[in-house]
Amino acid sequence: MSKNQPKVAVIMGSHSDWETMKEACNILTEFGIPFEKEIVSAHRSPERMVEFAKSAKQNGFGVIIAGAGGAAHLPGMTASLTTLPVLGVPVQSKALNGMDSLLSIVQMPKGVPVATLAIGTSGAANAGLLAVRILSLLDSSLHDKLEAYAITNRNLALSKNNELI
Repeated sequence: MSKNQPKVAVIMGSHSDWETMKEACNILTEFGIPFEKEIVSAHRSPERMVEFAKSAKQNGFGVIIAGAGGAAHLPGMTASLTTLPVLGVPVQSKALNGMDSLLSIVQMPKGVPVATLAIGTSGAANAGLLAVRILSLLDSSLHDKLEAYAITNRNLALSKNNELI
């Protein structure tokens, strides 16, 4: 990792989203990616969300991972305020099992892209990996770490197959 490596922002709508979003942080930690995690609510603190999104690039962020449940406006509103890549993680909700979150995040109007991941912890982990892949475009050492990660995952899957035999 270069010392000028952009940071990743991991933002969430409320503290209850942390159980999901910590999976993104775990991946970023595994790859040595600097990140900051914050609660930035689109509904409870909209002024803070606007300030955060508008200043994210100048504050050294290269990618934003935004997780939210229910109405889940945080990823889309963040994407409308920055040109940085925004990765949306639908947090599983009690009412509709996360489908409400997914549909809110994925249905963005033309011109406001949000890369939407799967509902829940798998989506958060994959958001972390996607952030690493984006940053690896400018850092070959990250690309090498991703290759090693993929080999480890493949070997793990193959070893699980051998347990069946």
